[in-house]
Amino acid sequence: MNSKNFLVSVLLLTLVSLAGCSGSTAMFRGDISHTGKMTDSGPTSLDKLVWKHNFPGKVYASPVADGNNVYLGSNDGQLYALDQNSGSIKWSFRTGGNVESSVALADGYLFIGSWDNNLYAVNAETRAVHWKFPVKGPISSSPLVHQGTVYVGAEDGKMYAIDIETGREKWQFDAEGGIYSSPAMKNDLIFFGTLKGMMYAVNAESGQEFWRFPLRNKIHSSPAVDDENVYFGSDDKYLYAVSIKTGQQTWRKKTAGQVLSSPALSGGRVFVGSKDGYIYAYDRETGTREWEYRTQGPVFSSPVIASGAIYIGSTDHNLYVLNESDGSLMWKYNTGNKIFSSPVVSNGKVFFNSVDGALYAVK
Repeated sequence: MNSKNFLVSVLLLTLVSLAGCSGSTAMFRGDISHTGKMTDSGPTSLDKLVWKHNFPGKVYASPVADGNNVYLGSNDGQLYALDQNSGSIKWSFRTGGNVESSVALADGYLFIGSWDNNLYAVNAETRAVHWKFPVKGPISSSPLVHQGTVYVGAEDGKMYAIDIETGREKWQFDAEGGIYSSPAMKNDLIFFGTLKGMMYAVNAESGQEFWRFPLRNKIHSSPAVDDENVYFGSDDKYLYAVSIKTGQQTWRKKTAGQVLSSPALSGGRVFVGSKDGYIYAYDRETGTREWEYRTQGPVFSSPVIASGAIYIGSTDHNLYVLNESDGSLMWKYNTGNKIFSSPVVSNGKVFFNSVDGALYAVK
């Protein structure tokens, strides 16, 4: 894997996280605050392979699910929609470059970022292109949609706000560094990190900077936000909690590897994977480590939470299901290949893919 593919995969798994919700809205990490908390019930046994689909190229993107379909981008330049029950391809949409970010579905449109330097708005029913928004670099950041606006970062170092009906730019923010991190939102603020080691809070309406939090290392991790803090990992091996009101550090905790995984939030805890091979649970308020679980390979995948369980992949070829309360192993499923991307839970199934291009539905 070349260095660019590795970094992007890291972001998409780590950041690229995943999404899932029933109905007409679905996006990366499940909601606009990127909590990773799924609304659907998830399986805890993982003892039945419902279906497996093999794509022609490698896949670094994380799947997104609505009530009927699973959407997944591929390095062959296409976004695929598959039937959740059968795994059959319903349709595909071709772009001019790798699709390594997660799609967003809202207001009848699919928003697709591509390495061809475009964000596409595609009619979810007809697959007709509603508009195409050009940027000056590949898009690995997964789009966020809220109240008529889609927000997306690009490798050109800009965060864009785009009207979903017209495709016109509302504002752009120059972050002065490539953006792989996917934006999260809370209290009318957009949060995202850059490869120059800056975490930003930007006003969602105006694009004006609210605060910035500087680090000395890159931020691939996509932030998760609650009422008090924004949580994110860094290549410096730390997990950070930063006040959303002041931009001041609340706490930081060091792991033994780069934190490229994107955190998930549930029950007063923050969960994250590390390149050291561990999955960690910390108290959100104090940063106290509550439990850890060791896998047999670096963890780039971002955790999701459903039915009291943590779902997360590892490069040791396994998808793990851990008890949310104590981190004990409930089940694991071996794919025979590395898992970089993040799972999604929908309709009692968990959907996840390995880097060789295989998408699994397991319950």
